[in-house]
Amino acid sequence: MPDTDVKEEIELTWLNLVLQRNSRFQPPAPRPGLRSPLLWLWGLAGRSRAGARSSRLRVSGRPEATQICELSENSDKSSAESDSETEVEQVSVYRKLLATLKTSPESESEEEEDESEPEEPGESETEMDREGSQDSGEGEGGEEDKNGVPEQEQATDTAEQTLDQEQADGADTSCDPSHGVIEEFTDVKHESEFSLETNFMEEESGDCNADKRDSNSSQASSEDPFKQHMDKELEEKEVEKLSTLPKTSTQSKWARLGQLTFSSTVETNKTLKADKEVAAKQLYLHKPLESTWPKVNKQFLSSVNKPSDPSFTPLQRELFCIMNTYRDLFYPERSALTNGEEIRHAYCLHALNHVLKANAQVLSNNAKRRDQKPGTDSEDYRDQGLTRPKVLMIVPFRECALRIVHILISLLEVNDKRKIDVSNKKRFKGEFGSDPEEKPPNLKRPEDYEAVFAGNIDDHFRIGVAILQKSMRLYAPFYSSDIIIASPLGMRTIIGAEGEKKRDFDFLSSIEILIIDQADIYLMQNWEHVLHLMKHINLLPLDSHGVDFSRVRMLNLNNWSKYYRQTLLFSALQDPHINSVFNKHCFNYVGQVAVRNVPLSGSISHVMVQLPHVFRRLEAENLTSVVDTRFQFFIDKVLPEYRDAIMSHTLIYVPSYFDYVRLRNYFKKEQLNFTYICEYTKKAAVCRARRFFLKGEKQFLLFTERFHFYKRYTIKGIRNLIFYELPTYSHFYSEICNMLKATDSGVDATWTCTVLYSKYDAQKLAAVVGIDRTAQMLQSKKNVHLFVTGENE
Repeated sequence: MPDTDVKEEIELTWLNLVLQRNSRFQPPAPRPGLRSPLLWLWGLAGRSRAGARSSRLRVSGRPEATQICELSENSDKSSAESDSETEVEQVSVYRKLLATLKTSPESESEEEEDESEPEEPGESETEMDREGSQDSGEGEGGEEDKNGVPEQEQATDTAEQTLDQEQADGADTSCDPSHGVIEEFTDVKHESEFSLETNFMEEESGDCNADKRDSNSSQASSEDPFKQHMDKELEEKEVEKLSTLPKTSTQSKWARLGQLTFSSTVETNKTLKADKEVAAKQLYLHKPLESTWPKVNKQFLSSVNKPSDPSFTPLQRELFCIMNTYRDLFYPERSALTNGEEIRHAYCLHALNHVLKANAQVLSNNAKRRDQKPGTDSEDYRDQGLTRPKVLMIVPFRECALRIVHILISLLEVNDKRKIDVSNKKRFKGEFGSDPEEKPPNLKRPEDYEAVFAGNIDDHFRIGVAILQKSMRLYAPFYSSDIIIASPLGMRTIIGAEGEKKRDFDFLSSIEILIIDQADIYLMQNWEHVLHLMKHINLLPLDSHGVDFSRVRMLNLNNWSKYYRQTLLFSALQDPHINSVFNKHCFNYVGQVAVRNVPLSGSISHVMVQLPHVFRRLEAENLTSVVDTRFQFFIDKVLPEYRDAIMSHTLIYVPSYFDYVRLRNYFKKEQLNFTYICEYTKKAAVCRARRFFLKGEKQFLLFTERFHFYKRYTIKGIRNLIFYELPTYSHFYSEICNMLKATDSGVDATWTCTVLYSKYDAQKLAAVVGIDRTAQMLQSKKNVHLFVTGENE
């Protein structure tokens, strides 16, 4: 057809032009001694030579092949930024869960008080369905799970299949239902307003002492931790040491943080002492943080603080002292109930201070380049990375992102008269806020549960934030953002997997501060997403994205970004998985600081019932064989003791979902009288299983830790407890044990509790029984240890 011929002719002409263009810019042949990153640089320059000639960093420029999606946002002066959105919203699993809160099925009305509770939205089902959707639908009678996936009850349902399904569903849905999956990257329409390369440093009106201030600031900048860290030029020998040599460690004890471990490879472990009094000038806070921080942080300060230190709590002072040296930090004592908000304010201050300094440096150099006289030699202003994003904050829920943005806005607003312009604020509140009516009334849960699952608990999101002097832009395209706030699942769906067409992780190439908050919650979601992120951060970008290479720091061109990245890791507990990320994926040349306090008394002291606790040690040759050894030990030594009908009402607590699948399949194979509850079980099936277990119709109840984490139901009718493995959260141990008193049966003497552990569970064991008892139990020749708790102990 004629139209087809014309189309083919246009495509051939376009292809010919592309080939001619590429033939003009062939990179020269490699010369001896040219490093591989520079060869990579020639490849990028050949694709975007026109952009490289320009003196501007076009952070929003994308290659021709990338689709440009315009966001439906107006300027920040508009009062209805996102009301005009007309695209059909995709119904996520989270929204489906919220829909179930309005009504409660009739089948769930039980004689127990909490049986009639409506289903909470705190299950993070979008995450859990990705880890084991083919094994969901735990209800009896072939019921379907929350995503409509039929139950697979055959013995072939293994943990490996679950992992394969999770990887296959990695990039399933859009994080922002109103826009496409790749809507984060470009927005040409609103680019100039927040572009670093087209703006300049503003001087205060009527400031006649600007020159003096510049000279004083340049003198002080040499002592600024930001300048010292980013301007440090590593040598290749030092980089080799960072990659190969082990770290040397020293110990120190601080008043509030306790026992600290300082480790480093290149830098000498200088004795870092906590400043008892922090002066604003010594912190090198960028304007306006010196004046806004005391006001924002006032809510955490008490009369106990000295008048000379009005800005920080004791915990914040010591944490910020470490953060400001740009060392990596691991703090495993974060509590949502007590110090969680203190810590969030501290790292928001540090991140914003870093961004303001970095952007001010770029804008100042822009002004210098603009004011240069023609014909003079141009100075080398290397003040940027290969991409603009500098700070990546990983948080578990949208509510956390909402609180972070509110803190950032408060830190930028000097007073009520000088409000900053915030773009898309209304849209942000609508998508990240929560409706008080969505929360079921009369829902009784522990205080720590209420603190963790407050507000909007959707775990699939990501948002870019651009900050430029007196303005903040929410929903900024990633390549125009200074800060990216996201969940692990939100990052996973953008990063994608190898072989996927729609994937991008170039925006992670120049991250300078990585903050992972509430890392323990990711163990309950999907830890693989965190590992996937760590493997794709600080890699050389696959495209140039219009970068001006004359402004890029040499550390980025040399592919040494990971040696300059500061990682701040906050968790409620110490866990081998979290420790592994801190030890194996953090390469900061300045060094690392880890808080290593040991628990003196464990959670077993909070058990209120009179109960004998039998701890049985199993011997495993190595860490990889623990899983199989534990399973064999359980079916050979433990389970036979509970097969008798006398040992009915036995709850088996299983932390790992993979172990749960294995046990469930074994119980089915042996035709044992049991029921089961996991995080994928539908509510009607949960009610049925609890009723069967309470009345003794089912002898065993398999119970997963993640169900307890997301639901915190009280299971009635327990007489015998088996901890297949020690709980991830130590307070779960006392909670489960105290469930025995939920049923007033007058048979306290028959209650039993058996716990399996190995030498590789030292951290979990110490959190339950205390460090002194742990040392005795691991070193003892006996494999069985007995503890008795209760009022009459």
